[in-house]
Amino acid sequence: MSRPFKIEIAESEEELKKRLQTANLGTQKEKLIMLWWIKSGQVKEQQDIGKRLARDTSTVTRWLQKYKTDGISGLLEIKKAPGAKRKIDDAAIAALEEELKTGKGFSSYGAIVEWLKEEHGQDIEYATVYAWVRYRLGAKLKVPRPQSHKQDEKLVSEFKKTRYHTQLSRRTFSTRQVCSLPVPG
Repeated sequence: MSRPFKIEIAESEEELKKRLQTANLGTQKEKLIMLWWIKSGQVKEQQDIGKRLARDTSTVTRWLQKYKTDGISGLLEIKKAPGAKRKIDDAAIAALEEELKTGKGFSSYGAIVEWLKEEHGQDIEYATVYAWVRYRLGAKLKVPRPQSHKQDEKLVSEFKKTRYHTQLSRRTFSTRQVCSLPVPG
């Protein structure tokens, strides 16, 4: 049998119940249940808490030490890793956004990589530039398809007009044809 532990829970049972109802994460709920059990007198030993929560007693001890030193806010604190540092700085992103908004734009993502190297001195990989421009900034590189210098503009516009009218007449013809079929008797 382990020795009984002595800890004062500053919060009331009602406050602990309210916090338990609004807790989102499972670990927060476990910690609040532990405090509620201690406050209501349902458990007297750390081993009992460990068995009820299916946690090792060292985990329970660590949680109680955290509560003693930092209070309930320290116990329920969610730690988040800071993550990796951005490869493109904010000034370069803002300048890139402005450059993409102008009518000039870029001919390729490789051109953006070169522009970032020349203008901002940042050597960024192609995949990173593509991800930033395409997904985070939501821009697409609008480059017209190459055209032959031998093309006649009048013939191209005439082809587009006749093609459109031909498609319309096909749709109309196929609809009439289907509608005028005799019904088998």
